[in-house]
Amino acid sequence: MVAPNGARRMPADHPELPITDDAVIETWRQCTAAGADGLHLHIRDADGAHLLDAGRYRALLDRLSAEAPAGYIQVTSEAAGRYDAAEQQAMVRALRPDHVSVALREMVRRPEDWPQVQDFYHWAAEAGVAIQHILYDPQETRSFLDALADGRIPGRHHLLQLVLGSYAGARPDLADLDRHLDYLDGASRHSFDWMLCAFGAEETACLTRAAELGGKVRVGFENSLLMSDGRAARDNAERVADVASALALLG
Repeated sequence: MVAPNGARRMPADHPELPITDDAVIETWRQCTAAGADGLHLHIRDADGAHLLDAGRYRALLDRLSAEAPAGYIQVTSEAAGRYDAAEQQAMVRALRPDHVSVALREMVRRPEDWPQVQDFYHWAAEAGVAIQHILYDPQETRSFLDALADGRIPGRHHLLQLVLGSYAGARPDLADLDRHLDYLDGASRHSFDWMLCAFGAEETACLTRAAELGGKVRVGFENSLLMSDGRAARDNAERVADVASALALLG
C-alpha cells in the first residue's frame, strides 16, 4: 500500500508530494505501475490543509475507481489536530467507505469516551465498514486487546496498522514491533491482518522486516521522503519501487 501525502506535509517539503485530487490520481497511477496494491487516501482543502469531508472523499473515490476498478482504496479518519472524535466518526458514518483507518488514541481521548466509541465500532461492523485500527505503540496494542476481550470492539478478525517512529523525529525501533507482535500472539481467540509503516530513512529496512514476519507494508511520503541511503526520493513511485524490490528478494 502507498500513503502518498498524509495530513501534514506540503509541496514545500517535497515538490512531488500530491495534495490536489488530480495529483493524487496521477501518483496512484504511477505507484500502481511501480508495484503498489493499495492506496491510503488523504484529501486537502483549497489551502492544502488536511480535510475530512464525505462529499469530497466520495467524488475522489469515484474518480479513483474509474482509474482502477479493482483497486484497494482506504480513506483516513485522521484528526491531525483539526477534528475531534465526534467529527471523525460523523465523516465515516456519512461516507460509509469500504475501508477506513482509525486511530484508537484519537477515538478514546478520555475513558469516558468509550460508550460513544463502542457504538461507533459496532455500527461500523454492522455497516460493513472495514476499520484498520492504527496502533502507535505496544501499549496501545495492549489496550486494543483489552477492548476486544470485553466486547467494546466487536469481531474476531481485525485489520491493524502498526507504527514505528513519529513525525516528531522519533526513530523507528524494531524492538517495538516485536512487542506489538508478542501481545498479538497472546490473543489466541482473534486473528490479525497487520501492516507496518515506519518513519524516516529506515522505512525500507523496517518494512522488509515486517514482511519477513508475515505482515503487510505501507510506504510513501506520508511517513518518509527518504531512500535508504538518506537521499531524497524522486517521488512516491520510487519509494514504492524500492520497497517492492526489497520484498522481491525475500522470495
